[in-house]
Amino acid sequence: MSNPTHTPMRTPLGRVRGLGASGSGTEHFFLQRATGLANLLLMVAFIFIVIRLAGAGYAETREFIGQPLVSIVLLLTLVSVCTHMRLGMQVVIEDYVHTEGLKVLLIILNTFFTTIIALAGAFAVLKISLGG
Repeated sequence: MSNPTHTPMRTPLGRVRGLGASGSGTEHFFLQRATGLANLLLMVAFIFIVIRLAGAGYAETREFIGQPLVSIVLLLTLVSVCTHMRLGMQVVIEDYVHTEGLKVLLIILNTFFTTIIALAGAFAVLKISLGG
């Protein structure tokens, strides 16, 4: 039986769809935690790569980065870090920017910025690893 004094927090459409207020809060929360954990693990490998290349010359660096496992670690790190950065900045924008139009603009710019960073880094790693 329903309680007549109980006022549901969700809209009828939200109850039908099973979504919260924003429709993706749980997914956003989970993805931010997953990328945070991935970053922790990938940074260990990334730091090893940086230490390994300390003092190395240009040719040795290209050869080392050209190894498939090293390239894959670098690409995964780029994707994970950029995704985590986009999600974190989105939360900051949503929490602290109160003008709706500006908020949407900043979220779009945030997405473009992180995508450009990820693509530029991926291009560099792929160019080196594929011998371009």
